[in-house]
Amino acid sequence: MRRLLIFTMTLLSMLPLGVLRGLGSFAGAVLYRWVPKRAHIARVNLKLCFAHWSEAQIEEAVQAVFVFFAKAWLDRAWLWQGGAQTIQSRIKWVGDSDLIAALLNNSESNHLGEPLMVFAPHFVGLDVGWTALSMQRQGALSTIYTPQSSKAADQWMRESRSRFGEVHLFTREDGVKRIVSGIKRGELLYLLPDMNFGPEESIFVPFFGVLAATVPSLSRFAKLSGSKVIPMTTQMTHDGYEIQVHAPLKDFPSEDFAADTARMNQWLEQEIQKMPDQYFWLHKRFKTRPEGRASLYGKD
Repeated sequence: MRRLLIFTMTLLSMLPLGVLRGLGSFAGAVLYRWVPKRAHIARVNLKLCFAHWSEAQIEEAVQAVFVFFAKAWLDRAWLWQGGAQTIQSRIKWVGDSDLIAALLNNSESNHLGEPLMVFAPHFVGLDVGWTALSMQRQGALSTIYTPQSSKAADQWMRESRSRFGEVHLFTREDGVKRIVSGIKRGELLYLLPDMNFGPEESIFVPFFGVLAATVPSLSRFAKLSGSKVIPMTTQMTHDGYEIQVHAPLKDFPSEDFAADTARMNQWLEQEIQKMPDQYFWLHKRFKTRPEGRASLYGKD
């Protein structure tokens, strides 16, 4: 299976971007109709978070979510199997040049003079942001990822995300100490804490006004490592992706990790409203419910 994946994606990587995106539009339209359970999940999520939208707006957004998801997945062909020159030609960094330079240098040489962490929400371009950092950063880069159920697919994804630079891929089972010690040594952590990872260690904080189980890892890692948190969002564009480096979160972390986590969600809400159809709504963000509350998705 792994060899077939690599072979297929290598062939796709040779296609012009416009052709690949056209295939993505077609694949997204097909998935929208063939995977009704995921369409239902996206529909529920969007209705909860954008209650002021009409039914027509919700359905249009659900279809767009599938299209952007399919396009981003096919873009992994050139991202994971294409050449470095192709990747760089399709990526544009946006934001304060000093902040971008700080991310691309280790903590001993960046102008901020302290360890850094990246808050990278689950927009469709998240793997592009990771790859761009791994290609250009002068220093180690780490992230925490969820292993795939298929060993072949998991191996392929690990290899693909480790193509460039000095990278470390941790799972949640690896524990906190190894990750924090790496940050203190100047390793840049690319953290994606905005999904529902179950009730263990999660707290309930508002997300678009709905209580959502959220891991407070951004606050805790920043506190334990003494890091400054820089949010980074990656947006799909007509000719590639724009990586937006945002201003560091002010007065973060505080002494209250619950308040910090609520702040994280508030910041994310603002960014989602700029490109709502590029967020990963296919995930059951509100699956974990406060005790006594009914499921929002119906029977699993």
